[in-house]
Amino acid sequence: MALGSAKGHEKEVCGAMADILNRIGDKWSVMVVGFLARRTMRFNELRNGIGGISQRMLTLTLRNLERDGLVTRTVYPEIPPRVEYALTDLGRTLTEPLDALWNWAATHQHEVKAAREAYDGRGDALPRPRLEAAE
Repeated sequence: MALGSAKGHEKEVCGAMADILNRIGDKWSVMVVGFLARRTMRFNELRNGIGGISQRMLTLTLRNLERDGLVTRTVYPEIPPRVEYALTDLGRTLTEPLDALWNWAATHQHEVKAAREAYDGRGDALPRPRLEAAE
């Protein structure tokens, strides 16, 4: 493979990585995948289980995960209609990396907190960026 095409491929992979991380890297997507890894769930079960997520945000998150092929939505012809969400085979492949990230965070949370406090306590530290509250 020529160097130019390798760089082009690398750029394409980086773009794909950024796009995918934007989807699966947000806290709500991670939470939904985590809950659906346990079992198929209905909308209100997810909303009550996750806590703190609005109906609108859960709807958007589920639609985006479905669009990306990670979640399926099944509507049963009942009155009222019953709708269930489940991980697809592709979605289930995401649980192992998310479990690894969860375990890493659990193991190193105190080290990260100590590093942040040490950094923030330095006189030359830049002001902490203000993060807008994400829903």
